[in-house]
Amino acid sequence: MEKKLTLETLARMVEGELSGDPSLEISGFGPLDSAGPGDISFLVDVKYYDQAVESGAAAILVGKKIAVEVDNFVRVDDAYLASAIIQNHFLAHPFDAGGIHDSAVIGQNCRFGKEITIGAQVVIGDRVTLGEQVEICAGVVIGPDVTIGDGSTIKSNVTIEYGCELGERVVIHPGCVIGSDGYGYATDKRGFHVKRPQLGTVKIGDDVEIGANSCVDRATFGVTWIKSGTKIDNLVQVGHNVVVGENSLLVAQVGIAGSTTLGRNVVMGGQAGAVGHISVGDGTMVAGMSAIHGNQPAGARLAGIPAIEGRQWFKSATAFSKLPELLKDVRKIKKVLASREDQDESPNKEG
Repeated sequence: MEKKLTLETLARMVEGELSGDPSLEISGFGPLDSAGPGDISFLVDVKYYDQAVESGAAAILVGKKIAVEVDNFVRVDDAYLASAIIQNHFLAHPFDAGGIHDSAVIGQNCRFGKEITIGAQVVIGDRVTLGEQVEICAGVVIGPDVTIGDGSTIKSNVTIEYGCELGERVVIHPGCVIGSDGYGYATDKRGFHVKRPQLGTVKIGDDVEIGANSCVDRATFGVTWIKSGTKIDNLVQVGHNVVVGENSLLVAQVGIAGSTTLGRNVVMGGQAGAVGHISVGDGTMVAGMSAIHGNQPAGARLAGIPAIEGRQWFKSATAFSKLPELLKDVRKIKKVLASREDQDESPNKEG
């Protein structure tokens, strides 16, 4: 069934300031260049102003600092955030409980909510608990003693090993492995590596989303903990006993070594990394491809390998790019100095 909301209702939803027809009906969302007459779109950068003016959208979400001349718009503090809120509203739908597929294999003493979907070729171990409105997609493997909270979605071909605990409204994307052994070995005098048993577990808080093919290793002892609200991109590696604080963002190919703790609202750019056994303070932001080698205070802005204060690193990188030119100048100066030394050492002709 198509959803329709008035522009006035949408403006209240995003705490925006409406300009235009409050009774205008909106039934969808689209980009500026393809939005139709029933759609709302968004403008976050003045360079897309011409697209906004020419857009077929019925209304536009506009950032606070952008002037625009269209008939219907809603001015908001953050057009990206407002667009996400509205898109999620239009895309939301009631849970469709599909029951348990005939090909699924279910262990003993499991407890499932009344409304669940378990897809084809799913394997679920003993004593697994699934909350209400949980969807387990095709090919998922869930080990014994796993708990998955209400409203969670586990997408195709995910593996969740024994004893892991997932909160409510968690989304795990295809190919993830949750709770595989942490990377721990002790080396003897012969150089042989003896595996350290990984006896802990993994805990994932509410409203966590983990992208495709990411891995969260179980703890050696205790717990590897992804706290509530954190969003993890594809191909991220979280080592044993790592703690990731609430509402943090880990972008693609981030790697965090064992026993490192990230505070709340930490952001790590793509391919950034952190060594083990360190602490990174709340609100720290790490540039892509940087490597954190030591403890960091709250609010740090880091870049480089090893990561240092961001502005300092960018200045250093700029200076590094000028090294060839600087070397030429140094060679010239050395030639001049050598020439002067030769003159000083030559015999006095007047003598």
